[in-house]
Amino acid sequence: MKEQLKITDQKIVKSCFVQREIEYVWHLWTTKEGIQSFLGIDSWIELQPFGRYELYFDQDAQIGQRGSETCQVLSFIKDEFLSFTWNAPPSLPEVRNHTYKTWVVVNFNRISDKQTLVKLTHLGWPSGSSWDEAYRYFDKAWGYVLNRLEKM
Repeated sequence: MKEQLKITDQKIVKSCFVQREIEYVWHLWTTKEGIQSFLGIDSWIELQPFGRYELYFDQDAQIGQRGSETCQVLSFIKDEFLSFTWNAPPSLPEVRNHTYKTWVVVNFNRISDKQTLVKLTHLGWPSGSSWDEAYRYFDKAWGYVLNRLEKM
């Protein structure tokens, strides 16, 4: 019998202002070069529905343990939003190895020609202690990511 997950309305919401034009900020999230420039990591991004959205936080780890392997683009509108599935780090194997994935929506809002508001929402959280642990991890991790983005 398949495990029935109870999906909660819990979500992580983070935002930041980037003192750059929206097209540049979009590029940071949707290209290998962009991810490299603001996070300093390798990636494999295929900007198409169900294309790869894999960020490799630990290039020296074995394949499958490097980062967001198997995550996919869900949807996007250029310069408006990007959504993708998301897994957990190898340190949280029960969540990482689960067939279910949470998802992330990144919204881009032009404030002026040289300022963009980025709002990240991570949702689809099931109930359970392992998922709660992953939630706490990402509540901190996404803050770090947006802090890096804000400094671009």
